[in-house]
Amino acid sequence: MLWAVGMPNLLRAAEPVALRVMSFNIRYANNSDGLNAWPLRRELLLQTIRAYDPDLLGMQEVVHLQGEYLQENLPAYKFVGVGRDDGRQRGEYSPVMFRASRFELLDSGTFWLSEHPETVGSKSWDASLPRIATWCKLRDHLAGDAELFILNTHFDHIGVTARHESAKLIAKWLGQHAIGLPVIVTGDFNCDDRSDPYRSLLGTAEPPALVDSFREIHVERSEREASFHGFRGTEAGTRIDWILHGPQFKATAAAIDRSSRSGRYPSDHFPVTAELQYRPHK
Repeated sequence: MLWAVGMPNLLRAAEPVALRVMSFNIRYANNSDGLNAWPLRRELLLQTIRAYDPDLLGMQEVVHLQGEYLQENLPAYKFVGVGRDDGRQRGEYSPVMFRASRFELLDSGTFWLSEHPETVGSKSWDASLPRIATWCKLRDHLAGDAELFILNTHFDHIGVTARHESAKLIAKWLGQHAIGLPVIVTGDFNCDDRSDPYRSLLGTAEPPALVDSFREIHVERSEREASFHGFRGTEAGTRIDWILHGPQFKATAAAIDRSSRSGRYPSDHFPVTAELQYRPHK
């Protein structure tokens, strides 16, 4: 179970405090993408982020040059993350960006989704590539200096066992490090909400360890929930990009952002968004 009774640092305010959260696989800068190459879509990607104006943003497939571009052009946000190959700048990042005027960074780090999570570049099970989770412990100055954790990740696209073990590893990590604090988990999980990793993260406890913000709002599953679309704008399919949260939050809105311009898309994934409210501590 990823929570404990009581939220010692959470606000007691009468008015609910909201958080706008976005998870966005931005598609790595691949020279073979032709008309969808990074230089041709990066401004649209910025526009998409700015239009939603998230307080917290988890991204996937960010390579170093993209990270530099985001930091240069989104100066209101702080950027936390490292490359998965060397723990510095090589390989894809799964970074967290947070609004600097609202949050204070208390701690942060990255671990590898493997049997040796502290070993840089490690991979295990049937994973095709090293995969990581990046986390931040933040102080929210708009919520009575409440402390919270956000963890952002990207599961392997090939390894079925690796995805399941990665979910169990993250659940264990949160149970050890985020006990009693509000938690948000963002990511591209490369599986849908009928999968073993989903069940492992949401758990069977009552109340659940984590809650799927999208399903909290859209209770009935639809056949048009695709979050990966391969630059085609396809809506038919299932969500593989999720925003999950602990019981200290409730979702008041959640969406799949299908923004485009002249038939062009900022990425091969749609970003997913959620508005979360702190539950007042009584």
